[in-house]
Amino acid sequence: MLEISAGVFVGNPSARIRDALWHEVQQYAGQGRALLAHTTNNEQGFTFRTHDHAWHPVDHEGVTLIHRPDTKLPPSEAAPPTTAPTGWSKAAKRRRFGRT
Repeated sequence: MLEISAGVFVGNPSARIRDALWHEVQQYAGQGRALLAHTTNNEQGFTFRTHDHAWHPVDHEGVTLIHRPDTKLPPSEAAPPTTAPTGWSKAAKRRRFGRT
């Protein structure tokens, strides 16, 4: 296994080693989040596992999708902004807000 960035490991361990490592990661992560992605024999060619993450993988007719929690905001907070944030170009402001 190579650590290609802080906390990001890449390798090709066997399924037994991968499962043992995932168990250790879950134990040491505590309240932290963790993600494991690996190849498998399915339609997508890979699968993944999550630990203490708000988004969860779910199987939908053989394809793994991400289920994101419903974060509905009150109507006053969900309304689109009426002014462009600082740093938007004039063209982006025209497209988004209909003015310069």
